[in-house]
Amino acid sequence: MDSNHSRDGSETLKILAQQLGLLHKQKQNQEIPKTGSQSQDSSSTAVSSSSSSNKRAAVLVCIFQGDAGDLRIILTKRSSTLSSHSGEVALPGGKREECDIDDVETALREAKEEIGLDPSLVHVVTILDPLITKNRITVVPVIGILFDKKAFVPAPNAMEVEAIFDAPLEMFLKVRYYFKGKKYVIWALTAGILINVASVVYQRSPAFPERSPKFWNRAADNKL
Repeated sequence: MDSNHSRDGSETLKILAQQLGLLHKQKQNQEIPKTGSQSQDSSSTAVSSSSSSNKRAAVLVCIFQGDAGDLRIILTKRSSTLSSHSGEVALPGGKREECDIDDVETALREAKEEIGLDPSLVHVVTILDPLITKNRITVVPVIGILFDKKAFVPAPNAMEVEAIFDAPLEMFLKVRYYFKGKKYVIWALTAGILINVASVVYQRSPAFPERSPKFWNRAADNKL
């Protein structure tokens, strides 16, 4: 995906959806065991117990096209009253619940609960490799496309979300930490996920050396 914004918005997003959909199929094919046994896709990994469910979460990376033609993502500022990560910038998402079938359902459910995003508006195209937080929670990034931005009417859950805003995706290939005015600083795991997403979407590496904690990548060797 290049950064040329001259195409019609719907065409740009359709091309992106096709590219990421192809990436998802390639990933699934690579995960098929040579023995012929059934492969277990990360998007539909079964949760065997409530304890493992509490150690897994999913976030929604929702991409839409801005008025200037750039690709943008929806972010939130967490409520200052929350017991953990209060006031920090985050992607919509949260811990998996027993009622969730897979990581996609977790991400879409949480996005609806937190910001009022109707799951029917989101076209899920792929799932990236999970990361592990310092608290050993496996976080799965789910990428979805919002074709009709005008259909989304933000409705922040005051108990969890203080504000909803958006940021240009390509920016995460240019700077390690993104500042939006004086209110929002995007860093840590959220920035790490968006750097990875931007690298996949624009098919190039960031313009700076990545310095992510080693424990983020443990999920590749310890999938639930």
